[in-house]
Amino acid sequence: MSKGSVAVASEIKDILNKLARNQIDVDQAAELLSQKTVSDLDFSKVDLERQKRTGYPEVIYGEGKTVDQIVAIMSALHTNHQNILATRISPEQAAGIQKALPNVTYHETARCMTEVATRQPETKSFIAVVTAGTTDIPVAEEAAVTAELYGNRVQKVYDVGVAGLQRLLMHIDTIRQAKVVIVVAGMEGALVSVVGGLVDVPVIAVPTSVGYGASFKGMTALMAMLNSCASGVTVVNIDNGFGAAYSASMINHLGGTDD
Repeated sequence: MSKGSVAVASEIKDILNKLARNQIDVDQAAELLSQKTVSDLDFSKVDLERQKRTGYPEVIYGEGKTVDQIVAIMSALHTNHQNILATRISPEQAAGIQKALPNVTYHETARCMTEVATRQPETKSFIAVVTAGTTDIPVAEEAAVTAELYGNRVQKVYDVGVAGLQRLLMHIDTIRQAKVVIVVAGMEGALVSVVGGLVDVPVIAVPTSVGYGASFKGMTALMAMLNSCASGVTVVNIDNGFGAAYSASMINHLGGTDD
């Protein structure tokens, strides 16, 4: 059980003890208990029980939110001793957030912000994050930051696309040692099928919005990946490095951190 879960459990027991001693009534107890599961910020209902239910705390999607809103949500998570991950944070948002919360780290390439309240035990097995091109790296970094925050070892293999297959083959032994592989590719998305045909572990494909007009902002890569003839390939949404890493982390943790 994490430090945050222990703290919340202790507070719940304290409320129930007060109810048993008639120091508070049922309505007061219900109100206090509801505050331990959700932090009501009016504009946001922060789910404080998500880690207990799913193993991972609530994650903040930064795009479209104001700096004040993000700071308030982060503060609610911080107060409850939960690890903080915010994705799609612009440099301008990050500067404003760090004025209020200087301990939050900004990962500029990944466009993510993190704060570690409880460091997760690191897995012996690792997730390989592979990109077709250099332009795919921001999405790959979102995946890497997410995976590392969740206690996974990560091995990065960047710029090994199908235009020069010798680059991939130079690193294939490393990729084959991973427990799960995240492949990030734009353009025609062909790298996923190649990797899928060379490894015996799950492959999570991330189409990116990289490419000229006929790539249709990632739709071409998405369709190619969904139609891959390589078995064992699962596809997430366009540019969704976070979603790929979340699923990869769940797979990598199967069997515990000693795998």
